[in-house]
Amino acid sequence: MSDAPLILVDAPRPFVRRLTLNRPDKRNALSNRLRGALFAALEEADRDDSVRVSIIRGAGSCFSAGYDLSRESGRHTQALPFYTAGGAGEWARHVVEGCFRVWDLAKPVIAQVHGWCLAGGSELATAADLVYVAEDAQIGYPPVRMMSPPDNQFHAWLCGMRPAMEMMLTGDAISGLEAVRVGFANRAFPPERLEEEVLAIAERVAKIPTDVQQMNKRSVHRAMEIMGLRAAIRAGTEIQSLALTTDSSRATFAKFRDGVKQGLDARDSAFGDYRTKKVDDE
Repeated sequence: MSDAPLILVDAPRPFVRRLTLNRPDKRNALSNRLRGALFAALEEADRDDSVRVSIIRGAGSCFSAGYDLSRESGRHTQALPFYTAGGAGEWARHVVEGCFRVWDLAKPVIAQVHGWCLAGGSELATAADLVYVAEDAQIGYPPVRMMSPPDNQFHAWLCGMRPAMEMMLTGDAISGLEAVRVGFANRAFPPERLEEEVLAIAERVAKIPTDVQQMNKRSVHRAMEIMGLRAAIRAGTEIQSLALTTDSSRATFAKFRDGVKQGLDARDSAFGDYRTKKVDDE
């Protein structure tokens, strides 16, 4: 097991805490240990008077390719980072509770997205208050092809019915530019400018004192909650749990017993994208 920290922490600007997911060799796959370390780092920043805004980004080639499905470090082989009541739908409810842990923090959280932002990675980005992406980022939820709808059913809320339905019925990824158009992200920047642009925005956010900013956040969140966002996303966990009982979903998980690569290839080869995309097409 690597001794490298799962989260790299730095302070690139006054009042700005930056948290970097540090599993670049695994495309920052979200193991339970990584998720636990991230929640702890975010909560520490929320208690720290020297911090007014946090940034989440990924080391290496991408933000995050999703939850870790491997046998050695996957979500089923490590204890959950916080308690969620057991029973049917435990994992989906746990994911949603994790997203709302970020949602309910006092201080703003910014997601800085480059490269792949898939499945659980997209759910993590969604939990942030602001999302800024590289123009060529690839954002999607491919598990809908053979497994289930998302654990966190944010798509219709952020993107609207038609874009959400297209993403759900194809599993295709959208670019950073398209993510801005449909409402998943705030703005897209050329990859080489993304870091500096995000830091500039973080500096502006950090000019506002935390006691005021906390109320500013809540005003937007409460409006969304009154319209039913929190209840709808929680209800979606029941559909996700039910989907896992289908024959197709069970057959998919059986393929993953032979290895994550084999399972993902079986899912995506008919579409010719994600890891099955031909090099000549890139």
